[in-house]
Amino acid sequence: MRPSSDHRLPRTARVRARADFDRVFARGHRAAHPLLALHWLPAPPPAGPRLGLAVSRKVDSRAVVRNRLKRRLRELFRHRRPALAGGDYVIVARPACRDADAAALGAALDRLLRRLGALPDDAAVGTMPRASAVDSPSAPAPDVRPG
Repeated sequence: MRPSSDHRLPRTARVRARADFDRVFARGHRAAHPLLALHWLPAPPPAGPRLGLAVSRKVDSRAVVRNRLKRRLRELFRHRRPALAGGDYVIVARPACRDADAAALGAALDRLLRRLGALPDDAAVGTMPRASAVDSPSAPAPDVRPG
């Protein structure tokens, strides 16, 4: 069963051409994690975020495993896309991500996006708003001591 078109990453939001990949690798910013590497080439504001994926046979020799990983990464990116800065993003999967679950991949992607400055620290990624320390009655009072 295929997902409906409103739950898929649109074709216009994908980096597809070899020249685009080469441009991102040559001029983009790079951050690495044991599971993933992320390359980001910022674009002016009217341009939205676009995703490119690189999952080689070094990750797994079986195409079914590589394609499953690409679907997971595409879905993780789709959920974060509204909060992201414009530009081209290329995610390069590393062999360790083959055994990682979706939560670990999401945490790694968030960390890389924040490190590059593409995702603000206070951006809500999920569907529920974050509770602030002021709103939470169980939050401890800040320790304020004279300097």
